[in-house]
Amino acid sequence: MRLKIERMTYGADAIAHTEEGKTVFVSGAVAGDVVEAELVSDGKSFSRVKVTEVIEASPDRVAPAWPFASILGCTPWAAMAYPAQLTAKRTNVVDALTRVGHLADAEDLVTPCDAPGKPWGYRNKAELAFMREGRKATLGMYAQDGTTVVRVEEFPLLDLPKKGRDAKLIKNVSGALSYLAGSHELEIERVGIRRSSRTGDLEVAIWTPTGAFPRAQARRVLDAVHASSIVRVMTKGPAKARKVAGVERLTGAGSWSEKIAGGTMRLSAPSFFQVNTAGAERLVELVLEALEPREEDVAMDLYSGAGTFTLPLARRCDFVDAVESYGPAVRDLRRNLEEARLDNVDAVGGDAGREFPDDEADIIVVDPPRAGLAEDVVRQLSEQPARTIAYVSCDPATLARDLARFREIGAFDPVSVTPVDLFPQTFHVETVTKLQRR
Repeated sequence: MRLKIERMTYGADAIAHTEEGKTVFVSGAVAGDVVEAELVSDGKSFSRVKVTEVIEASPDRVAPAWPFASILGCTPWAAMAYPAQLTAKRTNVVDALTRVGHLADAEDLVTPCDAPGKPWGYRNKAELAFMREGRKATLGMYAQDGTTVVRVEEFPLLDLPKKGRDAKLIKNVSGALSYLAGSHELEIERVGIRRSSRTGDLEVAIWTPTGAFPRAQARRVLDAVHASSIVRVMTKGPAKARKVAGVERLTGAGSWSEKIAGGTMRLSAPSFFQVNTAGAERLVELVLEALEPREEDVAMDLYSGAGTFTLPLARRCDFVDAVESYGPAVRDLRRNLEEARLDNVDAVGGDAGREFPDDEADIIVVDPPRAGLAEDVVRQLSEQPARTIAYVSCDPATLARDLARFREIGAFDPVSVTPVDLFPQTFHVETVTKLQRR
């Protein structure tokens, strides 16, 4: 079928309609393209197709800066000019607030998409997937089908120098561990690489099931990488619910550090930290601009992680209540507070709803996972006397649902939603919403 592409979805596909008005999700297209496409699946309300030929290229279509961009699943928007990506991301946020949250003023609430970093070379993290075929082991990145692993020698989204030792980091790590896994029939779940251009730290984290592990050989094959830390993260449990059983330091510091917002954070491999350091720093700036912390304030930080927002707030406020459910992140948070010599924070491990602080907060920041806020947490937040809440979200749909709940209760209203592009070349977008007490 021939289709005129109308817009991008919050996903890898674009949207078009047939002459009869049926919605079509199109893989491999850019908004503005005219394409020939073949049917992948056909349902009652929509169809899925993939592009076979671009008949008329969109003005926003560009040649991807990476030959693997059209093959792998990690850069679905690489064929779209970067300004068009920013526009599409804002449009997707407005659409979610309107469609899911039923916010009639969404268009007025959402600011232009903030672009704090570089379109390429912005990541501090790369993750390599593992696949075994017989005795042959391959480390690489997932193809668009989500199952095939393609070996790559570079990853242009990772912040690496053009020349020097680290220029071939991906090739060296994947080659060394593919050899190790093949020669020892080692099962690797994935490999995480963290590199900070600000501190110079480089950590390689090998995720494996519990059991025997060739520690000495792993250190030896990775010696040429010159990592400041090499760790093994051991996991257990069913495939869809794996849990960290422990972290074993193979060599070096056993963690990595990053400079952000005027301080330094130290993080263990299992802990969450934004993959875009410049973007994370912009999130901190937007949160502080929204909250306008004062010296006498009591602040609350729910889903605090290792302290991205807790530490800056602790430097500006009288006291901070921080709640985080993930054990490794809680330990990192407490270590970061100790190293920063901040003793005005109560760092609590546990679920945000069950461990909701007893203190009455003046300002609040929440940064929940993709599932958003539980309904009881929205209620508890609405009962707080705080003047402002800053809601950091990584999913426009769950943000929209939660903002609708806040409005229904009636204590807080959203006054601005700022999309922040932490993930260029993808459809993902972070947002910072300022909620003001009525």
